[in-house]
Amino acid sequence: MASHPQHTGPGTRNLSGADAEDLALYREKFRLRLPESLDELHGPAQGVVELPLHLAWSGMTSYDLGNPRQRMGLYRTVLHEGLHDDLPRYLNQDLLLQLWPVLRTLVGRTVRTVWETAFTELACRTRAAA
Repeated sequence: MASHPQHTGPGTRNLSGADAEDLALYREKFRLRLPESLDELHGPAQGVVELPLHLAWSGMTSYDLGNPRQRMGLYRTVLHEGLHDDLPRYLNQDLLLQLWPVLRTLVGRTVRTVWETAFTELACRTRAAA
């Protein structure tokens, strides 16, 4: 019986079995953290946001949403480090949609792929901005 490798998404075709499995597990880690819908993202749209240490363990803990660099840094940190309950608390749907065309270039490929696969409105904004 012939064996057919399973592809878990873009970029896995040339990986060894163990590497492809590691990548699949890494993607699943981020997928399980996702909200059901972007409508759940009701975090702040202005002001200063203080992140707990489990999110901001290696850098800034305070972000001024009025500062574009800090706003982008906050979203990048939360997308990478945030757990399921952190995403609705710290991310705002409107801001995420607004920031996504640039933000997607600042997050890792796995995070970008997981979010754009789950939420077509993010992928559509990317195509519209291009």
